[in-house]
Amino acid sequence: MADMDRSSDDVSADSTAEQTCEASKLEFSEDEETLITRMFNLVGQRWSLIAGRIPGRTAEEIEKYWTSRCSTSE
Repeated sequence: MADMDRSSDDVSADSTAEQTCEASKLEFSEDEETLITRMFNLVGQRWSLIAGRIPGRTAEEIEKYWTSRCSTSE
């Protein structure tokens, strides 16, 4: 019984860690932001192509960043 309680606590701790990690990944350096903007102007919404130029970033992260950036600037 104690093992079951501990495993459910571990699961909730893991999901909390993933949320924290995901939030920190959405922080982009000034160089990354500049590169994303320049690449977007060149290739448009080809997120995988843009992400290929930024080590450690996925197309989904780039798209999410761009979408949030555009929605806050309007």
